[in-house]
Amino acid sequence: MNTQIRSDELLQRLRRRADWTVGELADELSVTRRTILRDLNGLRDRGFHITSMTGPGGGVHLEPTSVIVTSQLDGDEVVALILSVALAQASPLMPFAAGAERALAKIEASLPSQRTADLQRFMQRVFVGDPAAVTPIDLGPIDDALVAAFERAFTEQRLLRFDYTNANGRKSHRTVEPHGLLVRAPAWYIIAWDPKPDSARLFRADRIGNPKLDEASFVPRPHELVTGVCPDARPRPST
Repeated sequence: MNTQIRSDELLQRLRRRADWTVGELADELSVTRRTILRDLNGLRDRGFHITSMTGPGGGVHLEPTSVIVTSQLDGDEVVALILSVALAQASPLMPFAAGAERALAKIEASLPSQRTADLQRFMQRVFVGDPAAVTPIDLGPIDDALVAAFERAFTEQRLLRFDYTNANGRKSHRTVEPHGLLVRAPAWYIIAWDPKPDSARLFRADRIGNPKLDEASFVPRPHELVTGVCPDARPRPST
């Protein structure tokens, strides 16, 4: 059983009962007491308030009020939720969009300060524009490798290489700096600086093929680029 799965199972047991001992938890998960103590410290680092009593019993108690959803979410999972709400709000009359926004406000408010700062820096590079003048039928298939390659290039601030077919069918090979992500439902675009023509460019996802990461890095500056290529786009503000 890997550490993450074991940690999740430990958390489930702490939620169900308030009177566990370290020994009982070790027997439940078929590990040593030392492993349980290490995993409990890991849960505390994630924001859970767990008290323990010294002595032979080694009682362990999870404070119910500390069980907040953000303690269990990785940074990319919080971003995924935020993007989901942004997509919902970009579509007119989408049911439950307002409720989702309120839920996200609570999630962001409960994040530790460092994670909040990291999230805000990340979301300053994500923009939402008016709905695209295309329908899902008009969009082509997205290369299977693009999402993973873009996520890494975006988060690690590395150049991205790919083949591109523009609206007129002209093909080219590009190596770009992916400074931002633009969502125009139902399409999404890479806001990039293309060193070859030395200018800002928008690249629609379904027109990109054979994406590859490059070792070279860059410093994000999405707001300098977005004005020229998509003036109606707006950053998704942190609540």
